[in-house]
Amino acid sequence: MRRPIRRRRTLSLAAAAAAAGLVVTATVAGVAQAGTRSGATAATCTPSQVVADGGFESATSPWTSSSGVITSGGGQSAHGGTGFAWLDGYGSTHTDTLSQALAVPAGCTTATLTVWLHVDTAETTTSTAYDTLTAKLGGTTLATYSNLNAGSGYVQRTFDVSSFIGQNATLAFTGSEDPGLQTSFVLDDIALTTSGDGGTTPPTTPPTTPPTTPPADSTRTPASPAYTVSLSSDTAGTTWTGHESVTFGNASATPLGDVYLRLWDNYHGSCPSTPITVTNVTGGTPSALSVGCTALDVTLPTPLQQGQSATVGFDLKIVVPSGADRFGHDGAFAFVGNALPVLAIRDASGWHLDPYTNNGESFYSLAADFHVTLDHPTNLLVPATGTSVDTPGASGRTVTTATATKVRDFAWAAGAFSKVSGTSPAGVKVNVYAVSGISAASSQSMLSTAESAIDAHAGRFGAYPYGEVDAVLDNNFWFGGMEYPGFVLDLVDSNALTHELGHQWFYGIVGDDEYNSPWLDEAFTDYATDLAEGKTGSGCWNSVSWQSSAERITNSMAYWDAHSSRYSTVVYGYGKCALHDLQRLIGDSAMSTLLRSYAQSHWYGVSTTAEFKAAAQAATTTDLTSFWTQHRIDG
Repeated sequence: MRRPIRRRRTLSLAAAAAAAGLVVTATVAGVAQAGTRSGATAATCTPSQVVADGGFESATSPWTSSSGVITSGGGQSAHGGTGFAWLDGYGSTHTDTLSQALAVPAGCTTATLTVWLHVDTAETTTSTAYDTLTAKLGGTTLATYSNLNAGSGYVQRTFDVSSFIGQNATLAFTGSEDPGLQTSFVLDDIALTTSGDGGTTPPTTPPTTPPTTPPADSTRTPASPAYTVSLSSDTAGTTWTGHESVTFGNASATPLGDVYLRLWDNYHGSCPSTPITVTNVTGGTPSALSVGCTALDVTLPTPLQQGQSATVGFDLKIVVPSGADRFGHDGAFAFVGNALPVLAIRDASGWHLDPYTNNGESFYSLAADFHVTLDHPTNLLVPATGTSVDTPGASGRTVTTATATKVRDFAWAAGAFSKVSGTSPAGVKVNVYAVSGISAASSQSMLSTAESAIDAHAGRFGAYPYGEVDAVLDNNFWFGGMEYPGFVLDLVDSNALTHELGHQWFYGIVGDDEYNSPWLDEAFTDYATDLAEGKTGSGCWNSVSWQSSAERITNSMAYWDAHSSRYSTVVYGYGKCALHDLQRLIGDSAMSTLLRSYAQSHWYGVSTTAEFKAAAQAATTTDLTSFWTQHRIDG
């Protein structure tokens, strides 16, 4: 988050789902054409169901599976009929697979994949995913479940898979079991249905006007970024020079002819004089900087087709400006957030090239892997995203090697910090670094807060996956706190720290477009903070007073930059109150299940307002239409 004195910050699909048994439901919403060609007539969608024998009742199964997976007994039961698919359950190292090739017809705008899943296990852990089931459609991972999702029944979920309309793709499930206790993943009643008119039929005569723009490609790309960075600092830790490269693939059926790097911290310079300098680009041809020097377009030598990958590399120089900020140095203590260039996202809206905002966040990136080496003077401690290992460097220097998997950004700090460390009851390593002037008692108190908060959030939304977390304290920050994956900046303020650690789930693990949908991380994290602190939000909606008809909880940062005095009040305050109200409306148990399953179904992926509203509606028999209207939640 980025709000004065109370700064809060805060992640698609791959961890465990929420309740006991689990059903995977994926809605495929195709993008309709903006218009039809002259001479063309709108095609009529023929609703269909494309999964054959989804109930596993046929004697001649169209499924390809490991031996014994399709069965009708042995201690498990079907969701409907008598047959089902049972993956794993052996209590030994084992992998089971189940797949079917599907042809998703064109001409419709909606396709919904539903999978009923039941999980039971002999594992007793509440924090470690020993055994997993991964569901994929084509090359897209829809979800990953584990022993942590064990429960007494089948449950159903919904996912957006719109990019598969008109394509052939294989639906595949892979269950992997470790040598320990058994976990069984039981599937039944799998269906993929299509509906809604969509495409056009060919014209009978040549068109008299040019064709309209084809439907936008909603697939988020470049995909699976992997960053390798090697930097060396000056004696103060405020200037860093070296090299960065990023390898990425094209997940989209639309060729990828270029990529954009976001040099976010160039906002802090005077374009074209910038604190982030990229030179000697390889793997593509750079254009001039744009969007206030925060975007660099790199044209690839040859457009990448779907499934192909490429690497872009460059020399990098970072000069940290003076100031106690998320990118700045407070005297001898440097804070280096958003300094590494990261790939922008292209989707149905095109390239996301929003401007930097200093009131909140503009950041929107896919989960990525980082391998970063930071060579620095030995007298400087360097907390960083990921898991770090220090080794001796040249005389008087240390090399910190940080490795982070499935994170959206990478940040670090450098200075002669004091440090205290501990381990949460659930096993998360917590490090608290403090600038001079912060007492040992304050650091110890914040360590206790962090240990409690990280476990509280994990208990509600899913186990913290990054192993360790660093909190860096400075009471000169003009904001309350700032979140990065596995790394937060904070005042000595337990509420702010609990909030920033909540962002590890909402923005970090469950991603969102922070510029266009800031409520998806800030409101959710403030609500999670209330829950961790035992607050119910009782009566908080009674104090809501809208400033104008245009004011909505779901407004973008473009609106809030123009109405900055209302940003915190509406997005944080009204946003969390709306979630408290939703809890009171659908019930504590339903809300708890909703949020955990929603986080799990979007683990390492991207959340949207529409997807959350659909998930909430699926969690209750109460029509929520008036609720969204009353609480001004659009989308």
